[in-house]
Order: sequence, then C-alpha cells, then structure tokens
Amino acid sequence: MQVGALVPLGDIGGDPVVVRDYAQQMEGMGYDFVEAPDHVLGVNAASRPGWDRNDNTDLFHDPFVLGGYLAGCTSKLGFSTGVLILPQRQTVLVAKQAACLDVLSGGKFRLGIGVGWNEVEYVGLNENFHNRGRRSEEQVQVMQALWAQPHVTFKGRYHTIDDAGINPRPASGRVPVWYGGHHEATLTRIAKWGDGWMPNAYPPDQTALDVFEKLRGLTREAGRDPAAIGIEVWTSCGSGTPEDWRKETLFWKSAGASHLCLTTTFNRRTHHRIDGHTLADHLGAARRYREAVADAL
Repeated sequence: MQVGALVPLGDIGGDPVVVRDYAQQMEGMGYDFVEAPDHVLGVNAASRPGWDRNDNTDLFHDPFVLGGYLAGCTSKLGFSTGVLILPQRQTVLVAKQAACLDVLSGGKFRLGIGVGWNEVEYVGLNENFHNRGRRSEEQVQVMQALWAQPHVTFKGRYHTIDDAGINPRPASGRVPVWYGGHHEATLTRIAKWGDGWMPNAYPPDQTALDVFEKLRGLTREAGRDPAAIGIEVWTSCGSGTPEDWRKETLFWKSAGASHLCLTTTFNRRTHHRIDGHTLADHLGAARRYREAVADAL
C-alpha cells in the first residue's frame, strides 16, 4: 500500500522554495506521492453572504505546473491530482498536460478527476455546469484514445477529432485515471473506464466495506477485473494517537485500499486537521504519522 499526502498549500503558501522543501522532505521520509488540489477561480465571499466554501483567499497552484516543477526537484516521488475538475477544462488540453507530466515524472503521475460543485468556475471558464457528469464520461474516452494512439479520429456528442494526436504521449500508452466523488454514477464510471477511486467520505467501518464491494461488483459486470481498480482513501492525524492511526491503516489495507493520502488540513466528516499551520508543523505531523504506520503498509 502506497502512502502520500495532500500538499497543504492553504497553510504553507505557494513560494517555490517552500513547496520544494515540502516535497523533498516528504520524499526523504519515505512518502510515495504528493497530491495537489484544484480550483481555478475563487469567488469574492464578501459579495455572497453565507458562502462557506473556497473563495479567492484560498491558494491553489495549477496542479500540472506544480507537478512539473516538483518532478524536477525530486527523484522518486509520484504525483496525483486530488482532484482535477475535468469538465471545466478542455479535454484535449488536459490529455496533453497529463501526458507531459507523466513523461516528466518518469511515469509516476495519476490523474485524479471530479466534476466539481462550483458553478462560478464553470461560467468563468466558459463551460457548461449542467452537463458536466455526462460530458466527463466522453472526456475520459477521448483522453484515453489520445494517450494510446498516435492519431485519433473521434466523433462524439461533445468532441470531434479529425485524425490528429498529441506528442509526447505516456510511455505506457495510458495515464491512470482515478475518480473522486461519491455519487452512484461515479461508481459506474469507474467500473467502465477508471483505474481507481479516491473517496474521502467513509469512515473505517462496514460502510466502506459495503461500498467497496459494490464497486467490485459493478466492475465485474463491466467485464473488468476488480483487482485492477485501485482505491485511495484519505486519512488524517489531527486527532487520535499513533496507535489509532496504525489500526486505521491496517483496516484500510485489509479492505483492499491500495493508497493512503494523509491530509493535514482537511477538517470535514471524520477528518481532523492538525493544530499548526507552518511548514515545520506539517512536516512534523507527516513524520509522526509515517513512523506510526510504517509497519502496517
């Protein structure tokens, strides 16, 4: 089981030296990957009374730019988006960006995707918020064709490609596509086209076991091997003891999770952020967590 961490940009900031030091020290601790969140636009919360989600005071580096930069600063670390809001972006451009990052990272990139919740971003990016789920299905098929084939001819409901391709393409002919989200339709999409799932809503109990088994059943129905579908669960260390973290890791491993993503800032559902906000605080928490779960991975 691989272990990684969500880059805590909202706390440590986006200075190039800071994010470099974070990634290099995480690699030195034995973390397998770092994960970058995605938002393009943040609203002005002052003009929207009651707004309680991301706004323009929250810092988000573009995940492809951040991953490309960190790929040049590290040697073994993998990268993931957690998650990229795919339908608010041009499909062919995302396929190109993902392929480039895969090449520059030595094949250590996973494209985590979601459909998002913020209509303001869709409007600003000139994309349709209301068909985002259906459109994302075709987007994945277009990207997978572009990664696998030097020339693609595609005529779909939302995309037309006339005998053209991208270069570079991933050496494997594929960038792993991992889905975020918890909607029923998400499981069906994973079963048909996905390489993995990135849920963060389920506690380590029977609820998670039931939904994991449901995904496996849908994957079999789609004619695919459930063992080929990875599962990344989020975890946190802002509460509990090192022994609690170890026990949770053992639960996820027995449940079939392939990846753990530590979040030190997420503070929703069963997750609790750490008390501190500095780079040293986040690195210290990551070190304690890694040491606690090392023999359980």
